[in-house]
Amino acid sequence: MIPNEANLNLGMIGNCTISALIDAQARIVWCCMPRFDSDPVFHALLDSADGIGEEGSFQIVLDGCVRTEQAYDENTAILRTRLFDHRDNAVEVTDFAPRFMRHERSFHPMQLVRRVRPLQGSPRIRIVLRPRADWGRTTPSRTRGSNHLRFVTPERTLRLTTDAPITYILDETTFTLNGPVSLLLGTDESLDGAVEETARWLEEHTANYWRQWTRRLALPLEWQTAVIRAAITLKMCLFEETGAIVAAMTTSLPEAPGSERNWDYRFCWLRDAFFVVRALNSLSEVGTMEDYLRWLRDAVARTGGGHIQPLYGIGLEQELPESIVAHLGGYRGHRPVRVGNQAAEHFQHDVYGNIVLGAAQAFHDHRLLRRGTREEFAMLEIVGERAFQIHDQPDAGMWELRTRARVHTSSVLMNWAACDRLAKIAETFDLTDRAAFWHERAALIRAKILERSWSEERQAFAESFGGRELDASVLLMAEVGMIDPMDPRFVKTVDALEAVLCDGPYMRRYEAPDDFGLPETSFNICAFWRIDALARIGRKEQAREIFNALLAVRNPLGLLSEDTHPVTGQLWGNFPQTYSMVGIINAATRLSAPWDSRI
Repeated sequence: MIPNEANLNLGMIGNCTISALIDAQARIVWCCMPRFDSDPVFHALLDSADGIGEEGSFQIVLDGCVRTEQAYDENTAILRTRLFDHRDNAVEVTDFAPRFMRHERSFHPMQLVRRVRPLQGSPRIRIVLRPRADWGRTTPSRTRGSNHLRFVTPERTLRLTTDAPITYILDETTFTLNGPVSLLLGTDESLDGAVEETARWLEEHTANYWRQWTRRLALPLEWQTAVIRAAITLKMCLFEETGAIVAAMTTSLPEAPGSERNWDYRFCWLRDAFFVVRALNSLSEVGTMEDYLRWLRDAVARTGGGHIQPLYGIGLEQELPESIVAHLGGYRGHRPVRVGNQAAEHFQHDVYGNIVLGAAQAFHDHRLLRRGTREEFAMLEIVGERAFQIHDQPDAGMWELRTRARVHTSSVLMNWAACDRLAKIAETFDLTDRAAFWHERAALIRAKILERSWSEERQAFAESFGGRELDASVLLMAEVGMIDPMDPRFVKTVDALEAVLCDGPYMRRYEAPDDFGLPETSFNICAFWRIDALARIGRKEQAREIFNALLAVRNPLGLLSEDTHPVTGQLWGNFPQTYSMVGIINAATRLSAPWDSRI
């Protein structure tokens, strides 16, 4: 028998409207509809103390299954899972969410498509389809038609259209799969055309879309497969309707077992979104940035020059009240399950720099259909003014500490970046006076950082002004261009951080206890920051070794969560984590041999 314990060996499918997570046994264990941050239709992943159950899941169960294989179709977001029984009967399940261009616009319906076909022998399968509502509290009523089932709740109605026997699905009866069947789950709309023909047409067009999308990427020579998978995953984290980019698709997957560090990441952090945009831009994929800037302009405009939250809902919701879903057992029994995120109420001053950094390329890139305008520069100057006014004031920091405020070095660094990039944007418009104004402010902040964050005792830049504790986020000093990476102080900082925060290739965020004690797991993006810093200071071979070690702990489909346990190598934290997937792209781009070394 195949072990049933929940894990993060999951594949993700999506189409920039919805997404779903599918385990190695072809079970959809997580899916929110109609948006990434909605009530989950399938929630089994978060009620898995005793393994993955049937409630809140969509399963294709092969009778007597003893082994499975799973892989993406190359350069696509189409996932194939093969299930084999002890007599070598086998089925293949193909999963995707349709996405392609239609009538000169993006077609990405709220729909999951599952195609099941016999591979060999006479496989017997059972289809388990148990959507739920209100975080698993409500079982939908069911109605049936000639080739569809409707699942009705007060909030929504889902329709399954299929050429599989409806009675067998209703009764969860095991039957012999004599030929291919398709299952299309989505909005309560009639399907035009035959089920199998439609499913095949949707798959062909979706495959073509993703292959054309990846074909346009400017890839590094090395690690191309890893980069492509990371890029597709990041693209799927874009909610195209508004342009928001979510930090991860899940909530409440704990950062470490029993830690209660269980957070809801299904929202748009301005910080995380900037890193996603920057990584995809480095591959010449600027479409995501153009979509995100639509959302960002509206997020900034509504503040009127005042406080900007570190995160918003994907529909620009400002209030994201945090609550606990007490009746769910949690991922592998690790409670609590949280909905909403109290960090929306925080003051995190790096947000102003992330806004300017996220928008900066739009003022310099001549490929864009809509480049940054003088009016938008004026809007960003209001953001920059705010960044300057609060640059040396205490905040919660980028790690969102809930009970401790300090003048965090990483926050001041991003305030510097806001002023620095505004000066450079002003230069593109030949606004000499404004460029000089922002250069002067950037120089003032930079001088403060170099003086007040340096710890003579630790021989390193500390996590806060006047502090002594170490924090991986200071590695961003070189990445955003505030300091020459060969500056002896930065090199010493890299050495100090390696000695204190690193366990082999892994890296923790900080050394000081936080609201929940000392961190137990490593934070994946920090390890990638370390790789970048090592490459910049000339230790490229060491950086390559660490990168290959981190690639080895990805799940079998090439995806990463937020955290890795340095002893077990297990993935923990929300999944898939955009920060971590960004790190793969950045490291490969930084470390790869140039194309002209091979061709």
